[in-house]
This record gives sequence, structure tokens and C-alpha cells, in this order.
Amino acid sequence: MSAETPAAAGQFTRRRLQFRAWRGARPFWAGLFVALGGLPIAYFPYANLQIGHLTLAMATTAGAGSLIIGVLLVVLGVSLWFQKHVRVFAGVAAILLALVSIPVSNLGGFLIGFLLALIGGAMAVSWAPGEPPQAEPPLEGKGTGGAPESVSPVTEAPGTPVPESTVPQPRGGTGEPNDLSGTSPANGANGRHSAG
Repeated sequence: MSAETPAAAGQFTRRRLQFRAWRGARPFWAGLFVALGGLPIAYFPYANLQIGHLTLAMATTAGAGSLIIGVLLVVLGVSLWFQKHVRVFAGVAAILLALVSIPVSNLGGFLIGFLLALIGGAMAVSWAPGEPPQAEPPLEGKGTGGAPESVSPVTEAPGTPVPESTVPQPRGGTGEPNDLSGTSPANGANGRHSAG
């Protein structure tokens, strides 16, 4: 008996597509970068690095400030996921908190948290919701079977001459080729290209 069943694979695909649709309707990556930027900013001032028997404490005098900045960045990142209408405010706030973290929190979590929060904040400010897909209106001038009105579908056998009435004619009806380039003297353009 196989550990993987077709029903489980279908459910996984459905869940993955649902997550993709959810992710596409909000500034997901901006929220992820902002939240990840808050973690090193909050962590490094409280971390102790062990080098053999030597303990190196990276604590600063503003350890509480680092914790507050880190927690606020994580909250802003999560709010970008679930409250997409606050994206501009959250993005600007993330950028400002990232800048404040440079002097307060070990150069913004050794520049890791600073850069992540700065990039995520910029992505949040620049994100714009996509337009929902709209159904295409039917094209005008369609005849039967999707052929233009002036052309009727030919049902003769191959090699049979096509009647003159089914061959498309220029719209002007003068028999001259229809030059749409804008440079034809017949159009009055005098050899100049018309830009508008």
C-alpha cells in the first residue's frame, strides 16, 4: 500500500492553489520581509555568544528599545498579511523603525534586520492591488462561426475555385490596397509618419 494516495495529492494541490490566491491578493512578501527583519533586531541584544569559556554579551543600554522595535516590526509584518488596506502606513512605519534600529539595536541587528525591514517596508509602500480579471466583451463584426462578416466560411472541397463574393475586399471599396502605415501619399500624409 502506498503512503501517497491520489486524494491526498489533489487536496495538497487545492490547498497550494488556495494559498497562492490568498498570497496574490495582499503584500505577502513585504509582510514576510518586515516580520523577518524584526527577529534579529529583537534577538541580538539578548543573545550571548559562547566562544570556548568566554561569554560575549551583545546587550546594549537600550535592550528594551530593541525588543519593542523588533516586536513592532513583526506585528507590522503580520498586519500586512491580514489588513492589506494599512499597507502604506505599515510600510512607512517599518522603514522608520528600521532606521531607528541602527543606533538602538546593534546596527539594526547587524544590518540583517535593518535591510530586511527596509526592503519589506519599501515593498509594502509600492504594492498595489491587482485588477480583477474581467470577461472579454464579444468582438464586433463577427459573422457565423467566428469569421468576419464580410467573409463567409468556405465549405468547398480543396482545389475548387472560390467565388468572387467570398474573397475579402478592402474596406474603402476602391480596390486600392488599404495602407494603414500613415506614410502613403494617398492618405494625405505626404510621406510623413503620423504619430497620433
